[in-house]
Amino acid sequence: MLTEVKFESIKTRVCKCLTDKLDPRLFYHNVDHTLDVLGQAVVIASKEDIHNPEQLLLLKTAALYHDMGFLTTYAGHEAAGCEMAARELKAFGFTGEETAVICGMIMATKIPQSPQTHMEQVICDADLDYLGRDDFEKISDHLRREFLEFGIIKDDREWEERQISFFETHRYFTNSSKQSRNDTKAMHLLALKESFKKKYLL
Repeated sequence: MLTEVKFESIKTRVCKCLTDKLDPRLFYHNVDHTLDVLGQAVVIASKEDIHNPEQLLLLKTAALYHDMGFLTTYAGHEAAGCEMAARELKAFGFTGEETAVICGMIMATKIPQSPQTHMEQVICDADLDYLGRDDFEKISDHLRREFLEFGIIKDDREWEERQISFFETHRYFTNSSKQSRNDTKAMHLLALKESFKKKYLL
């Protein structure tokens, strides 16, 4: 199928770029995260009855490019990723309209997330899927280390305060993610609050 051949070429190119050129201090925003978001986007799309091949191609391509902007900048990486997508996807035969849909999905992942379409909801939930999974602690620690390296937080107390605040304001958008992730996410939030209380408030 032409779309799958096209996508595999894009995936190979993007993964090589992320592996070879990303700052090694990006412990969280790296090729592993991109591939995780890609995989979860496909799973959530299926549960949300998105089966159209063209739509899926756009969704999967957006997942690949959603953090490509980290190659050039930390702040505003979503917009940088959109610029890369607009520049590079033309060579793969994407139209301007298709690229605009892809960029809409990329920009929707900007925190605080603001999806306007069903596919934008899917990629947003895929991007933060780990918040409601059993591997949350391991993945979360990668982000903690990254934030410390880049001076986004000054210490572990600030990290834990941010985590709790983020959990309290975050919500999943698709029905499937709400059903499959909310209960575990709520347990993680409870554990975070208990840990913070024991460390800093008792």
